[in-house]
Amino acid sequence: QVQLVESGGGLVQAGGSLRLSCAASGRISDINVMGWYRQAPGKQRELVAAIIPGGRTNYADSVKDRFTISRDNAKNMVFLQMNILKPEDTAVYYCYAQRRVFDYWGQGTQVTVSS
Repeated sequence: QVQLVESGGGLVQAGGSLRLSCAASGRISDINVMGWYRQAPGKQRELVAAIIPGGRTNYADSVKDRFTISRDNAKNMVFLQMNILKPEDTAVYYCYAQRRVFDYWGQGTQVTVSS
């Protein structure tokens, strides 16, 4: 099992910044992809950004050039720096990890962007 704990969500005005952190514990060997998803009220959960151990990244088009994902493999952590936040970024953000054939999720952290 892998446990994921997010932190860093909150309320921010449009144009502001937040940094999300996620710490992985448990069976952390062989974790491959780590990333962030989000789910807004009434919408499906969607990929925000993902990163593999070698550092290659993938972003949703809606966050490119505003969000940056990074990873500290030694500390088993993944981060999401969110800049120029927009009201449409409001959602619950979930940390995600893939280990072998299993997917793991954090409990989610609320990000609210006011206009």
